[in-house]
Amino acid sequence: MSFHQDEASQSKPSVASVTVAVQVMAEAEDLPLPAYETEQSVGMDLRAALSDCEGGQIVIEPGQRALVSTGLRIALPPGFEAQVRPRSGLAINAGVTVLNSPGTIDADYRGTVKIILINLGEKPFVIHHGDRIAQLIIAPVSRARWQAVTELPESTRGTGGFGSTGQ
Repeated sequence: MSFHQDEASQSKPSVASVTVAVQVMAEAEDLPLPAYETEQSVGMDLRAALSDCEGGQIVIEPGQRALVSTGLRIALPPGFEAQVRPRSGLAINAGVTVLNSPGTIDADYRGTVKIILINLGEKPFVIHHGDRIAQLIIAPVSRARWQAVTELPESTRGTGGFGSTGQ
């Protein structure tokens, strides 16, 4: 695992980068790789790879879900995960979101990245080949080591939860 600073960011705050191997499957060969849409974007848009579907599209009826292929397979370096998150535009405009959000892609997974979308809207939602359907965030991970104790240290919050810190 290696981090390096982008040469263009030397006068800006440092942003770590990591190289991720990606394999483009046949159904996505005509699609661009995920990319950051702006200089400060955290997530990269994932696109639907539907070239092998009838008409290059699928329809998700209200209340229904679909497993949508991106046509990409990735190899994350150890110590990283990929998080699949909803696109806010799809959520507000159509009521379509990622069902298991955030979805986690582990560093040792080598299958095709697929997105579970659900239509919580009132109308059928059509996904076309190449549509942006979710965001992908690459993030470092920490592994926890449990330490069994008989008592936890005190805190100002204590056992308060579920709205105990205010509305």
